[in-house]
Amino acid sequence: MHPIERLRFVARSHGAPADLLVEEAAIALGAFRDDPAGMVAACRRIIDRQLTCGPLWWLCARILCAADPMLEAQDAVDALRSDSTARRLAAALPEDATVVIHGAPEVTLAALARRGDVTTLVVDVDGMSHDVVGLLERVDVIGEPVPARATSAAVDQADLVLVEAMAAGPTGALVPAGARAAASVASRAGVPVWLAAGVGRVMPEQMWGALASRWSASIGPFDALEEVLALDLVTWVADPDGLTEGVDALGHADCPVAPELLRLAG
Repeated sequence: MHPIERLRFVARSHGAPADLLVEEAAIALGAFRDDPAGMVAACRRIIDRQLTCGPLWWLCARILCAADPMLEAQDAVDALRSDSTARRLAAALPEDATVVIHGAPEVTLAALARRGDVTTLVVDVDGMSHDVVGLLERVDVIGEPVPARATSAAVDQADLVLVEAMAAGPTGALVPAGARAAASVASRAGVPVWLAAGVGRVMPEQMWGALASRWSASIGPFDALEEVLALDLVTWVADPDGLTEGVDALGHADCPVAPELLRLAG
């Protein structure tokens, strides 16, 4: 596939897995290895079309800040492929737990696929719940679709609410729509809220601010499939190092600050 076609694929593939988008973008950006201005323009185009994909911001920031952009791109792809968050999360889940999830969170589903004893209540986001339950059942994980209106009832039955960050920073996390309501109900009911934050999703304050402000300016209040979760609702964070109480893990970003991407928020 021609690099420009790969860029178009990345730009248009809403809902595609983040690891696939990162791999395709890394290959496509190789076409600009000798064109720094073109590299910046291509990274901005990718981000503009995939605002909510934290790993793409992470990839582009790493490339733009690197002495050898293509070596950095390969290192980023390798880091995403070897992400241990799903394995760590699977090991940390309580035995025979009932968990609430929202939408089709990639890292979370990979973790649940390792645990045949967990029951998953899948709160619907944009009509995804039945498909997600089907995916879980194919790997012998019990799943039940839950309409959004029954979020509180699902939390009442759960041992924990498991929310996946598309991107996160020191002040919040971008999560599937409806997860904030579930986390709020859980907080009041004493149900733990776990935030899954895989490789490439934890950003420094400036990068997180650029993503959040650009995203909030691009959507209507009733149309978004994502929302920002306040970190004071989070009890534990699951990341490549394991499970951390509170949100201390979100203060350690693995993403550099790329000034070229901050301008997107202007």
